[in-house]
Amino acid sequence: MNKTELINQIADKTSLTKKDSEKALNAFIETVTEELKAGNEVQLVGFGSFQVKQRAAREGRNPQTGEIIQIAAANIPSFKAGKTLKEAVN
Repeated sequence: MNKTELINQIADKTSLTKKDSEKALNAFIETVTEELKAGNEVQLVGFGSFQVKQRAAREGRNPQTGEIIQIAAANIPSFKAGKTLKEAVN
């Protein structure tokens, strides 16, 4: 499912127009992004939580040359599914 299909599904399941559904989805995405940038976690009970994890610097290899390279530390967004979502999928 892509973003357009998701917007259509939201519009079908609510009384919102496709334009309003797109605004709502974009607002959700922007809000989650801003909170993660600020170092906060976003928890949706039953659905899951969005958080930022730190990945340490490490050594890697260039697959073409075999040369050892340094990979910088990075902040990585992650999603952990909640119990209700896990049960619904299984």
